[in-house]
Amino acid sequence: MQDPLVAFAGPPVERSALEIRVNFGILAGREATPAEIDVLARALLVHVPSVSIVSEQRFEIATGHEATVHQVRVEVAQDDLPADEAELEAVTRRLVEEAGRWAEERAAERHTDV
Repeated sequence: MQDPLVAFAGPPVERSALEIRVNFGILAGREATPAEIDVLARALLVHVPSVSIVSEQRFEIATGHEATVHQVRVEVAQDDLPADEAELEAVTRRLVEEAGRWAEERAAERHTDV
């Protein structure tokens, strides 16, 4: 039996129509938990029919320095966004506000010093 592939190259992922980045680690000093991601999803689904949320730990490494970033990315497909420019701006603003409020509330509830 062949072992499943652990790492592989594939076609580039199609980019979403809207991407919101939340610098969660800066506020909370930690990664977001799966339960916290669920809370974020529920808040965002009030404004759009579906979202994709990625919680990631990125390592920025160069000669002489290193940084770790805990970030949450919210992606929304074109089909889930309004076509009207004014409506799109309003939905985008609401999603950004919801994501920011979510991060601030989660950090206030449970913060880890860095």
